[in-house]
Amino acid sequence: MSQPLTVDCPTCGAPVELIEKSAFRQFCSDRCKLIDLGAGAAEEHKIPVAPDSEDELFSGDLEPRQ
Repeated sequence: MSQPLTVDCPTCGAPVELIEKSAFRQFCSDRCKLIDLGAGAAEEHKIPVAPDSEDELFSGDLEPRQ
């Protein structure tokens, strides 16, 4: 059998084996999983976009910004 893949926990950096039985998958613990969930809820995890990109997406549907 091959050795399981090991990754770093995205929250604390601890090594984590990615196995099917792992309860927290990419996280090392429930605590790290909840910290990441809270950061997502607080919108700390965002994809950077240009400030005017929304105008480009909906330019035909909405009135121009004032």
